[in-house]
Amino acid sequence: MQKALGRDVIFTKASEVLQKTNTSIRRLSLCPVRPRAVQRTCETGMVVIAISGPHGSGKTSVARYLAKKIGLRYVCSGDIFRQMAKERGMSLEEFSRYAEEHPQIDLEIDRRMQEEARKGQVVLDSRLAAWLVDADFKILLVAPLEARVQRIAKREGRRREEVLSETLVRERSEARRFKKLYNIDLENHSVFDLVVNTDRFTEDQVKEIIGSLIEMILDDRKG
Repeated sequence: MQKALGRDVIFTKASEVLQKTNTSIRRLSLCPVRPRAVQRTCETGMVVIAISGPHGSGKTSVARYLAKKIGLRYVCSGDIFRQMAKERGMSLEEFSRYAEEHPQIDLEIDRRMQEEARKGQVVLDSRLAAWLVDADFKILLVAPLEARVQRIAKREGRRREEVLSETLVRERSEARRFKKLYNIDLENHSVFDLVVNTDRFTEDQVKEIIGSLIEMILDDRKG
């Protein structure tokens, strides 16, 4: 059985990646990868990566990129939410209000994400996946609220004030719901192996850092 990659090894590999983008290791927060996940990956060849982050942090674009780069499936909890709304003949706005009063919606989405994780070979794009599934790598993308709001407003062609208000309402609601359902504190980042502040890098740099680092670690485990 191979040993878990320690903090020093991960920092060394991250430094190698960062040399390509002329950035500093201080912009990243890294923790050692969990031994149990390493053992499972080595023995079964299955890979499960969980990417989490608040709205506008860039998790969806990075998760899609990573799935394509490594050749894994991509599953997004937001896509499941939209599909559930469609199944009930509701708009996203109607279904969002419905979910506030019906916790089984969140429970069902999380059950489906856990089911996808058990199949393996997948990148999970979800706020809660890092807490709810036994992923090999748990990655958190963060950015200041204003930076995230500006990204969403630009992407969706909406007014900043409108997006700010909506984002605050959504994130406060999620924090309450997830605390009530699972006693999860979204501000506790201790479950993550890698935390990246995407406001410090370009989108391409974030993709390069995460993609190259994961590839290095997976290659080492094959050896």
